Amino acid sequence: MAMPLRQTIRVGTYLFEQKVIRRREKFPLIVELEPLYACNLSCEGCGKIQHPAGVLKQRMPVAQAVGAVLESGAPMVSLAGGEPLMHPQIDEIVRQLVKRKKYVFLCTNAVLLRKKLHKFTPSPYFAFTVHIDGLRERHDESVAKEGVFDEAVEAIKEAKRRGFRVTTNSTFFNTDTPQNIIEVLNYLNDDLKVDEMMISPAYAYEKAPDQEHFLGVGQTRELFRKAFAGGNRRRWRLNHSPLFLDFLEGKTDFPCTAWGIPNYSLFGWQRPCYLMSDGYVTTYQKLIEETDWDKYGRGKDPRCDNCMAHCGYEPTAVLATMGSLKESLRAARETVSANK
Repeated sequence: MAMPLRQTIRVGTYLFEQKVIRRREKFPLIVELEPLYACNLSCEGCGKIQHPAGVLKQRMPVAQAVGAVLESGAPMVSLAGGEPLMHPQIDEIVRQLVKRKKYVFLCTNAVLLRKKLHKFTPSPYFAFTVHIDGLRERHDESVAKEGVFDEAVEAIKEAKRRGFRVTTNSTFFNTDTPQNIIEVLNYLNDDLKVDEMMISPAYAYEKAPDQEHFLGVGQTRELFRKAFAGGNRRRWRLNHSPLFLDFLEGKTDFPCTAWGIPNYSLFGWQRPCYLMSDGYVTTYQKLIEETDWDKYGRGKDPRCDNCMAHCGYEPTAVLATMGSLKESLRAARETVSANK
């Protein structure tokens, strides 16, 4: 796990306070904040831009965005969309959250990143998270536009040159092979030297134009088991708990805890997660109290049967780590090793 030591301590303290001191059963680890749905790309695996034109023109006010995060109490925020850099006040949203010592990850396709870098200031509380689904040909095919991979690479280099932390997020489909994964993660880890990498099997988002290339559970486990072989998993700076990586390989299994990474968008708090839309509520408390969480998960809702997404299972893995001395020590060793 490549999370910086300061962040690891902060998040660990937060988890201890919520679970042990306050004895809360459900609480957020990171908020998925979507201040807009508009995007400058038309990725086949994403359906955000399928919203009506009137919705795509909307931009969440700064006070509303910051207020939702503060209301939840989460220590970390993932700024997503759509493309966040299209929001005219996205830099102010970042400033306000960083000011409050929230760890902020701005998720971007990087098309606008070099043009917008001057609006941001490097901080240990802030990182750009660039979406990279493969090397040049594979990535450009994924985003349905040539030249995006090269622009993303240049943007990553420039952001790092200016002192920003840069992480990446890679989504893999059933058209990917273990070798595809190895090649792109080797490139990000060894050549671009990004600070952290996040990986995820693609989930069948209901609005996505392409519904044919999402991974099943068995396919996911085989794909990552082969990609992680030969010591790759330990060598890559992956921004995941060891137990979540075990989960991807099929070495362990977990129930979904989608309340741990809730989604807040233009419509409010999305029930039950950002991948499924079963209604919206106005507060995180209502999301927790008014959602029938027991009806979701594999074997309960058919929409969940092939999901192994980070938003549902990483919180479970983190809590399982916290509840085991052995796993806590294992995670600590990997954190110290990654920060040497």
